[in-house]
Amino acid sequence: MPYAHLLEQVDIFADLDKERLERIASACVERRYAQGDLIFRENTNSDELYVILQGEVAIQVDPRILGVSDEESPGPTTIATLRRGQSFGEVALVDEGLRSASARCAAPNTRLLVIRRDDLIQMCEDDFEMGYILMRNVASDLSFKIRQTDLMVREQLLWGPRE
Repeated sequence: MPYAHLLEQVDIFADLDKERLERIASACVERRYAQGDLIFRENTNSDELYVILQGEVAIQVDPRILGVSDEESPGPTTIATLRRGQSFGEVALVDEGLRSASARCAAPNTRLLVIRRDDLIQMCEDDFEMGYILMRNVASDLSFKIRQTDLMVREQLLWGPRE
């Protein structure tokens, strides 16, 4: 599979052997996006994992979803910009809940690998060792992102505007 060598560079696929990477690569679909295209919207169903092959993706949250009026909020705010080799949408692997943020293309000619949750979960059920390695890596990736978010919240509390 042409994508296996790319997957081995992605953190959540670390420690998987070539055969397992090829199995995952066989389930991948490539999608192309233009700058500004919406990949998915916050508060929508999640059932796919994404890996950036080329370009950039802005992860955005919109305070208006929480009921903040338009006058008080400028709209979607970018909380992270992801680049080649990074993944997003990992929460979909853990549960099938709603997306916690939106993803929008931030560069022209963005190419993404898309892996359906059901396909990846089936592979994990067929190969428990692969499932363990993958879920351990996903947990590690998500804990890193939670720590980063925690630091951002602390920074806002300490240095944000005071009333």
